[in-house]
Amino acid sequence: MSHGAGGAGVPLPPVGEDDREAVRRGQVFAAETPTSTAALHEARLWLGTPYQHQASLRGVGCDCLGLVRGVWRALQGPEPEAPPPYRPDWAELGGRELLAEALARRLIPLDPAAARPGDVLLFRMAPDVPAKHCAIASAPDRMIHAYWGRACVESWRGRWWRERLVAAFAFPDTLSQRERAGPAA
Repeated sequence: MSHGAGGAGVPLPPVGEDDREAVRRGQVFAAETPTSTAALHEARLWLGTPYQHQASLRGVGCDCLGLVRGVWRALQGPEPEAPPPYRPDWAELGGRELLAEALARRLIPLDPAAARPGDVLLFRMAPDVPAKHCAIASAPDRMIHAYWGRACVESWRGRWWRERLVAAFAFPDTLSQRERAGPAA
């Protein structure tokens, strides 16, 4: 995946430049990959799914992790590990960066500034607590996520969210995953 460089010889915006200005000028940051395109398409199918803590069933219920799990299943097949039961306030109770560690085991870590549509974004909701909210980038300034108490929505990724973004991840290339697995026995 070519997430870190400008596509087709187009330079990245200067450091600190607002992404919206680059989009207004029509600048393209990176070529989309078949996997990122498929991830974004799948995430959009989840829009309107009611918020349901620990759920991951499109059209029925999901939380933010459930959305990412559902996109994984659509792209990769069965989930490689089941999440343990978790309370809504698990991150506020302190401890390790469990969500970041789990995402890094299965997805490709990226510099958050290099995240593109179809990539997973991870947010820290308060200082000094583990990151606990994830979303799928849908544009340089938008994301799809399960909004607590409401539904899976596409929202603006404004300053409040940008200040809390701590990590980003790309889904593995589906074809590469299948090739590594080898022929079915």
